[in-house]
Amino acid sequence: MTTVVIGAGIIGTAIAHDLQKRGRQVVLLDRDAPGRGASFGNMASIAVTEFMPASRPAVWRQIPGWMLDPEGPVRVRPSYMPRLVPWFLRFIAASRPAKLRELEAQGAALCARSLSDTLDLLRETGLSDQISDEGCLSLYTDEAEFKADRVHIDILERFGVAHEVIGRQAIKALEPELSDKIGLAVLFPNNRSMKDPYRLVLALADRFTALGGRIERGEAVRFVRNDRIREVVLKDGRRLAAEEVVICAGAYSGTLAKDLGEPIPLETERGYHTQIMAPGLSMKHSIIWPARAFMVTPTAGGIRVGGTVEMAGLDAAPDYRRSKVTVKRAKEALPNLQVEQATEWMGHRPALPDTVPILSASARTKGVFYATGHGHLGLTYAATTARLMGELVTGAKPSLNLHPYRIDRF
Repeated sequence: MTTVVIGAGIIGTAIAHDLQKRGRQVVLLDRDAPGRGASFGNMASIAVTEFMPASRPAVWRQIPGWMLDPEGPVRVRPSYMPRLVPWFLRFIAASRPAKLRELEAQGAALCARSLSDTLDLLRETGLSDQISDEGCLSLYTDEAEFKADRVHIDILERFGVAHEVIGRQAIKALEPELSDKIGLAVLFPNNRSMKDPYRLVLALADRFTALGGRIERGEAVRFVRNDRIREVVLKDGRRLAAEEVVICAGAYSGTLAKDLGEPIPLETERGYHTQIMAPGLSMKHSIIWPARAFMVTPTAGGIRVGGTVEMAGLDAAPDYRRSKVTVKRAKEALPNLQVEQATEWMGHRPALPDTVPILSASARTKGVFYATGHGHLGLTYAATTARLMGELVTGAKPSLNLHPYRIDRF
């Protein structure tokens, strides 16, 4: 049975690898080489604590102020605002207290198994040495800043997520380069970092082809179907026969879903990072500073600084002022940081208004499946998504109830 997996980021490549192992004959299709999209520039974190929905009132109430601040953590380009209104209304609708509790549980169910599934996948691909032993530090200047983030900590405690509150002396012992202005931190020991997430995509692609899978370069634009899926039509006119199709093209999945009569409220959160290869310091842990809305991760031979969100669609040119804002804030936490041999990057993260991914069979076309909308957690969810989609596509008993992640939930 020929299965075409559309999208060769970390999600699609992991799914193609899993399906090929399960006996499917898989074609992995992408307009670019594996891992060159959003997966190339992620923050390299297996972020098991980050399942809290973005739609909570504490966030959306701040959005008007952020939009007026050119250096705010969320930026919406004015020209894109009208197109964003329907998505934002769904975002608000997902903030009802009962709905938030459901979304927290759905995200937590994926995060609870993500580290274990990732470690299994790394062992299988011979990359066990590519994940850190250290976790992540969430930083706070004082007790007031810590209390402002208390909702997040309370949710983690409710779901039994490992964490430890530590003071200045313990912080300095773990990361001597951190500023003395950091008075408190929370250590998340299971928020581990990949030493080079792009290398994982390449290793999965190599293993996939060694198992008999095929990688094709091309852009899927539409489908041929009758009682079930039949063909994938490419932009250059080629057609790929397909008895099954898995759509996991990140932020570009929405266009393909619309062609199949299943429009989904998928937006792109444009993420920026700065990769610094000569930072003048060393770090063991990744760090986040909630009040300053940035993250720093030691990865890819240097350190990577990111954390901003921009809503501007798929076609607008990058605005690298966003990268410079997070670097400026990172220097507050790391006063000795040098920005030498640095490169800036922008990529498209697939964002659904309820921040929970779609892991689902099509509700309209037999043989079509979706795995998209992972937002900031593509790397975190990749191994788990691959296992769940492998079960779903091949008809195996699901190891997690996938009803909450269905495509027609909207």
